[in-house]
Amino acid sequence: MIHRIYSSLPTFKTLEFKSGLNVLLAEKSAESGSGRTRNRAGKSSMVETIHFLTGGNVSEKSPYSSKDLEGHTFGMEFDVEGKRVCVEREAKKRAKFKVDGATVSAEDWRQRLGSAFFGLEQDSEEDGYGLSFRSMFAYFVRRESSNAFTEPFKQAVMQSSGDYQLALSYLLGLDWQIARDWQVVRNREKTLDELKKAAGAGAFGSIIGTAAELRTQHAIADSRLKRLKDDLAAFHVLPEYRELEKEADLLKSKLSELSNQNAIDAAAIRHMDAALSAEAEPAAESLDELYRDAGIVLPELVKRRYDEVREFHASVVRNRRDYLSGERQHAEERVAQRAPELQQLDRRLSEIMSTLNSHGALDQFSKLQAEMAKVASEVESLHQRYQAAEKLEGNKTELDLERNRLLLRLNRDFSEQDSRITAAILAYESISQLLYEDAGRMIIEATNNGPQFKFPIQGSRSGGIKKMKIFCFDLMLMQRMHEREMGPGFLVHDSHLFDGVDGQQIVSGLKAAAGIAASLPFQYIVTLNQDDAFKETVADFDLNSYLMDVRLSDAKDDGGLYGFRFD
Repeated sequence: MIHRIYSSLPTFKTLEFKSGLNVLLAEKSAESGSGRTRNRAGKSSMVETIHFLTGGNVSEKSPYSSKDLEGHTFGMEFDVEGKRVCVEREAKKRAKFKVDGATVSAEDWRQRLGSAFFGLEQDSEEDGYGLSFRSMFAYFVRRESSNAFTEPFKQAVMQSSGDYQLALSYLLGLDWQIARDWQVVRNREKTLDELKKAAGAGAFGSIIGTAAELRTQHAIADSRLKRLKDDLAAFHVLPEYRELEKEADLLKSKLSELSNQNAIDAAAIRHMDAALSAEAEPAAESLDELYRDAGIVLPELVKRRYDEVREFHASVVRNRRDYLSGERQHAEERVAQRAPELQQLDRRLSEIMSTLNSHGALDQFSKLQAEMAKVASEVESLHQRYQAAEKLEGNKTELDLERNRLLLRLNRDFSEQDSRITAAILAYESISQLLYEDAGRMIIEATNNGPQFKFPIQGSRSGGIKKMKIFCFDLMLMQRMHEREMGPGFLVHDSHLFDGVDGQQIVSGLKAAAGIAASLPFQYIVTLNQDDAFKETVADFDLNSYLMDVRLSDAKDDGGLYGFRFD
């Protein structure tokens, strides 16, 4: 139990506790009005102080991050392993603890408390694979700053499923290693999901791809690589390759020029053959008709004799035919003269092309090498991606199988620990029955995502009833801890737990808690607003007998736990 909380801060209100129920009351003064609330009275500060002195980290929301408290020491006297221990801590960054005057680190202090309260051999604060003192302790001192009053099985709204499954499995006496192994599976699945998201669309995306797709791509690329290797092995480098290429180009140009000239001469020969066929002496009838017409048109001219004219025309035709025959012969001679040169050029071109086809240039060889290196790199990349895809798909299948194996283990453990599960269920039901005619139930279910906790109760949508589920759950934990001889021996509830709860239920709950705390026994510390505490009454229960001597108030700046308002 906690005996005393104190500070070197002169204005701090020292809190003295006793066994059983302790109620720290926040009074609302007559001076309080709009704009002033009892949330400023410092009720939650007591909870923060307990966490501060049991190895908790100091968040930005914590009053112990304020410069107003810097340099002051805060302390608590409480029972650890049956001995009254005094722990002190200064309000500054990375401050160590003084336990009965000896300086210890936060890690060592948490380790000692974890061993004393929960029998932990080794504390693992945040690795997600082991038991943590802070994770379990927070169920017994819930913090409003962590939004701890949302679900019974969560001591912080951001608590992961793996963390609460691990903690509650251990606290309820179940096989917590199953919950740990489940978290290992979830973390591995998270890694796979991150790879999928990073890769993009598809089973594992375009960056990795599926094993089936990559197998095909790798086979095709590898076949191409083998062909390139064969081509390189058969490649012969010709040093004068470029010179022969230039000569071949010149030969092609010369052959083209000579062929064009032959074509021109062949066309001329065809035209001259046609002209020779058309050249002939005019017919006698034509000449007679011509002379008659001339006699009419040129009657005064001296006309040659008919024979002379005919002879003249015959001479012209002969001269024309002789000229055409000569030109045709010259064209044929030119074609004949080009033939040997064409044959020689064509023969040389064939020799060069044969050489070029069987050999290659050095730069071509280099390009072929570069292409092979590029394809080789692609093949290696595809090979690695193929292996990665096979491994990822194999891991996914393996994880699915592991989930099934864990579910079998969990069901077997539930069967073996049936008496412990039943005890927890009945304890929750009996506490709930003290508050409601229709008692609430706690269901502990084995699922393919680990143990899940459900709390069905009539009217469970009500905010007040949701809060009382947490109340019943925490008292159930205290009973289980007593039976298992574990736990801190105290339970602390902030007044936020009772926000929205019917006044009758608050008083009934406090009566039930007082009775349970006295019978086990354990210490139950609760902060309450004055009007909530005395709104209703129940038979055989006087709340005044459980009130602490210290009263918090919103009346003045010095009414809070620290005795001043923070800047």
